[in-house]
Amino acid sequence: MSTPAVEVRPQVAAFFDLDKTIIARSSTMAFSKPFFHEGLINRRAVLKSSYAHFLFLLAGADADQMERMRAHLTALCTGWEVKQVRSIVEETLHDVVDPLVYAEAAALIAEHTAKGHDVVVVSASGEEMVAPIAAMVGADLSVGTRMVEHEGLYTGEVEFYCYGEAKADALRGLAETHGYDLSRCYAYSDSVTDLPMLAEVGHPTAVNPDRALRKEALGRGWPVLTFSNPVSLRARIPTASSSAVATAALGLGAAAAGATWYGLARRRRSR
Repeated sequence: MSTPAVEVRPQVAAFFDLDKTIIARSSTMAFSKPFFHEGLINRRAVLKSSYAHFLFLLAGADADQMERMRAHLTALCTGWEVKQVRSIVEETLHDVVDPLVYAEAAALIAEHTAKGHDVVVVSASGEEMVAPIAAMVGADLSVGTRMVEHEGLYTGEVEFYCYGEAKADALRGLAETHGYDLSRCYAYSDSVTDLPMLAEVGHPTAVNPDRALRKEALGRGWPVLTFSNPVSLRARIPTASSSAVATAALGLGAAAAGATWYGLARRRRSR
């Protein structure tokens, strides 16, 4: 008697943007204070970028602005020592990021995990920063911008810019590798620049959307969520291992922005 074939259903994933979706402000700003103090960025650069960041906070950045920002930031981080960057991230990760995680995002991640869904953080910030933050909030996988390094230094070149259509490409690649059925998957983001990622899945949701994304979401009948309660995860999520964090330097292209914007930002404290 033959054994009945068992139907294997494709896996489901929930894809999360990072900034203003999982954490309450730009991840690029999260490491601004330690990077400023360690001398990787000076006050002149802070002032040069503060106005651009102010506009970004008000209305988000369009594609041209993001491209100009990327060019500036990659030039800024050229020559940074990889070992020093990793050391700063390892020493300050939980202190600077832990209080910024939205309680609503943490609950949503836990809900997807309980359903057996993979949780994937997909961010334009560098993968060296995205990976440890993703691990801290309990995600299974992460994708971020990849910077080129040579002889222990960052060259300023970008191998993969995880932004716009490239995020959708990343989702398709993950679907092929992990067997995800994108029509059954979920995606969450705050920015209209992530429209390609949101449109790639069967269950897109706008979280704290900018004006352009809110308009798109309403027009397409997508859910819109508001996250407003950052809360410390320190007591609920185990600290990432030193080895895991040691493999994670700062997501340089994006993290440099946080350093340059240090003069503008004020850290929101957990309640």
